[in-house]
Amino acid sequence: MKNGLDEVVAAETVLSHVDGEGGRLIVRGHDIETLAGKAAYEDVVTLLWSGVVGDAPAPGAPCTDVAAARVRAFERLAPLVPFVAHLTPIEATRFLIGVIGDSEPLAKPSGMLATVGVAAALATRISEGGAPVPPDLARGHADDLLRMIRGRDGDAAEVAALEAYLVTIIDHGLNASTFTARVVASTAAGLPSALVAAVSALKGPFHGGAPGPVLDMLDAIGTEDAADAWLAGALDRGERLMGFGHRIYRVRDPRADVLKAAVRTLRGRANRIALAEGVERHALALLARRKAGRRLDVNVEFYTALLLEALGIPRAGFTALFAAGRAAGWIAHVREQETSGRIIRPQSRYVGPMPASAA
Repeated sequence: MKNGLDEVVAAETVLSHVDGEGGRLIVRGHDIETLAGKAAYEDVVTLLWSGVVGDAPAPGAPCTDVAAARVRAFERLAPLVPFVAHLTPIEATRFLIGVIGDSEPLAKPSGMLATVGVAAALATRISEGGAPVPPDLARGHADDLLRMIRGRDGDAAEVAALEAYLVTIIDHGLNASTFTARVVASTAAGLPSALVAAVSALKGPFHGGAPGPVLDMLDAIGTEDAADAWLAGALDRGERLMGFGHRIYRVRDPRADVLKAAVRTLRGRANRIALAEGVERHALALLARRKAGRRLDVNVEFYTALLLEALGIPRAGFTALFAAGRAAGWIAHVREQETSGRIIRPQSRYVGPMPASAA
């Protein structure tokens, strides 16, 4: 038995490969570093969906169907805002996705990609007391989601940084939410149900909730001068340093480097990037001394937190925005799983008591 299914191969996929030993993330034959920051999110969606998802846009074509679907999704979801105003952004996102019926036009892949994005933007916007902002057909997905969340346009550097983030997180093997989506897809439940299940898995703090606590850590440290003492104290108490180490990667998380480069384009503005870079230096030196036999490097959550904070995204909305970026990967995995025609049904080992008659 493999507790947590570690090292168990549960599916074959053409979508992405996570090389934990080599520190590589490959998406449809491309290292993530060659895509993030260099390709639009829509173009990477096309790459990911090609030959797997039926309505994938033609290579090089603008993703106008997703833009049009954002408008339809907003029309469908905006009237429901009063019913979700009391929920957290990820809870509201889950609810809004769940109202889409299997027979609706929005239940198709491009429609669901747009629906998750619009739901995340609406949920995050209203959590801060803002009024819903309608989509703009003329904008790309990253540009439009940033505007819908903040209620104001992003400049070129901000849009590029968010684009790099969405591309970086588009797919990552059989993580918990993706595997959940594939389990539900294997029952032929339909795309909306599989995405609701994926969001439900992502909601857990051990999966999609990690970036927020990175900012909590920076709040507690305050200044770089206090970093060594605070970090050492946390380790003495047996606490985990948020944003360091990864279950799969045994070397540096390649997504961390991509996002660090994106964050650096925003350096010097009203943000805490300089503090974070200082904390990273102190933490890596301390971990090298304290845990010499185990490499604990910075992971994707560390610079995700800094990037999204620098863009003015409320930390309560981080997980919902993650869902908006990962939705393209979930959709591709659902379609790939559906082609197998076989329900996912692993076995369990019974370790409870037996009836007395069988003793």
